[in-house]
Amino acid sequence: MFGITSETRVFLKTGYIDGRLGYEGLRGLVSKVLNADVQSGLFAFCNRRANRIKLLWYHEGGYYIAAKRMDRGTIRWPRDEAGAAHMSTAQLELLLKGVEFRPHSSHSTPRYRR
Repeated sequence: MFGITSETRVFLKTGYIDGRLGYEGLRGLVSKVLNADVQSGLFAFCNRRANRIKLLWYHEGGYYIAAKRMDRGTIRWPRDEAGAAHMSTAQLELLLKGVEFRPHSSHSTPRYRR
């Protein structure tokens, strides 16, 4: 309905944004910071408190913005201010449900100790 399919390319703007940004501000971030064309996929952004996500995408001659505010808790968002991450629409759906993504490390400390 809104042009989002399982083949839609999803990009996360790492780091945090000003949550007050609208269409033009988010488009500017996509083109200037991410060096991408807004029409190339769906772009996700997170505010500094990490309790709100905004999505921006283009479909059939217009831009869409969707926003989600977490009822409680925060979103574990990548903090690197200079980049972007890529994910599938299935991963985005899980992220919007509150699932945390972390790289697997064999050297990580265990969650429990004996």
